[in-house]
Order: sequence, then C-alpha cells, then structure tokens
Amino acid sequence: MSSRADFHCHSTASDGILSPTEVVELAYQQGVRILALTDHDSTEGVAEARRAAARYDDFTLVPGVELGTDIPGAEVHVLALFLDPDNAELQETLSRLRASRVGRGQGIVEKLREMGLDVTWEQVKRIAGDASVGRPHVAQALVDKGYVSEVREAFDRYIGRNGPAYVEREKMTPADAVATIVRLGGIPCLAHPADLEDLDGLLAELKAAGLAAMEVFYKEYEPPTVSRLEQAARKFDLIPLGGSDFHGIFGQSEPPPGGMRSPLPDASIEAVMALGRERMAPKAG
Repeated sequence: MSSRADFHCHSTASDGILSPTEVVELAYQQGVRILALTDHDSTEGVAEARRAAARYDDFTLVPGVELGTDIPGAEVHVLALFLDPDNAELQETLSRLRASRVGRGQGIVEKLREMGLDVTWEQVKRIAGDASVGRPHVAQALVDKGYVSEVREAFDRYIGRNGPAYVEREKMTPADAVATIVRLGGIPCLAHPADLEDLDGLLAELKAAGLAAMEVFYKEYEPPTVSRLEQAARKFDLIPLGGSDFHGIFGQSEPPPGGMRSPLPDASIEAVMALGRERMAPKAG
C-alpha cells in the first residue's frame, strides 16, 4: 500500500532519472498527495515540480533538499524540508557543496582510470546533463561501459565509502547542517538512520542543534527496524517521518514514490505539515 505522503524523492535535478514533472506525476499516480522533492545539494527542480503539482487540486509539493554531511567513518544525510529556494544564503551554501561534488567526481574518475577502467569525466558529465553531479552518474558510466551490471554493484565494488575509488568531498558536519536548516527556517530530518553507529549519541547532538524529525518509515525498513527507530524518535521528541528515497536508477526492485514498506501514519504527516506552515508563516514585526 502506498503512503499518501513521501518526504524523500529525487529527480534529474540531482541523480534521479525522472524530471521533476515526471516525479510529481508518478507520485500522484501512486496515490501520493504530499511530496517533498529533496535533490542532493540542489533546489533547481522545485520550480518545475511546483508547476506540475499545481495541476492537481489535492496535491502539495514541499520544497526540500538533501545535504550530505560527514562524521568519522560514515556519511550522515540530512533532509531540509520547507526551505525557501529563493534564499540567497541557502543557494550560496548549495553552490559550494555542488562544486565539491564536481571535484570529488573528477577524483573518482581518475582513480577508476588508474585501476584500468576506461571511464572519462566527459562521459560522466554527459550522463549528468544539467544536474548536480553525483556518484550515481559515475556508477551509470560504469554500467554503460559494461564493468558492472547495475548501479548498486558499482557502489559495492568501486565507489562506495569503503570502495577503492572513493574520494572525500567538502561536507558540513551533521550538527552544522541541522543548525543551518533551522536558521534558514526549514525543518531538519535525519535521513535513513538505521545503520548509523551510536544513533542515540548522534540524535542527542543533533536534537541540541535543532533536529525536528527522523526517517523511521524509510522505503525497505522491516517492521522491527521501524519499531526500533520509532522508540528512538519518541525518546528524542522527533517527528517520525519517512520516504521512498526514489531515484529510478536501481532497477525494478526500487519502490516508486510513496512505496515505503510501512506507510507514514497520518499523525506524522499532520505534525510535520503543521510545523512547516508555522515555520513558513510570515513573522510579525
């Protein structure tokens, strides 16, 4: 059963294969009525998605972005919901992070070529088009060259965090990202947290920085995982959210927008929408 809200989706503005319009249309077909577009380090798809969403009287588009942050030994992703895409500070920050993606992508390609894999930066840029360059574009280049059979295999064998061609890039710390989102009037949500070590310690730090929500009902999370994360969300007074993390690049097994194994409860949807309206409301004085 599809969830009527999905707070984590990607488009061609970063590393998804569908345009923002196509993401909105697919989400609506799947029964989603509230959708957050959360491309990596980019809000470039929000305007198009809003135009597509306006075609439906019963559909709400939530502007968002996914920020990659770093802690020793792991990446931590933070969703920023209800941010104003026209905010100059936001765009300056995102521009800097996208530039670091380019440097990282070039470094990965160089390492792959040193390993004897005939992948070029021109090929990766061609795959990315106008989108924010990401590792999935490098992965697709490896698929196109026949070195791997699917994108996931490229991450597992070569470009994942512990892979031989992995390259670091400039990132915020998770606490810095959360504090920035709060300062800009958005709602910070910790993404896909199930495999993070010392989750309670991280949540305590991020709650102090202003974390408001955490993904609990993430695409493939099984009921025991959902239950464990629900307990953590309650402990730290976080809204238990979730999403499909739809990209369209992982084959037939990838769920569509709204396709979480455990759909979002109405209480979670109503809580984050109320908080979003509060933070986006004009401030008196």
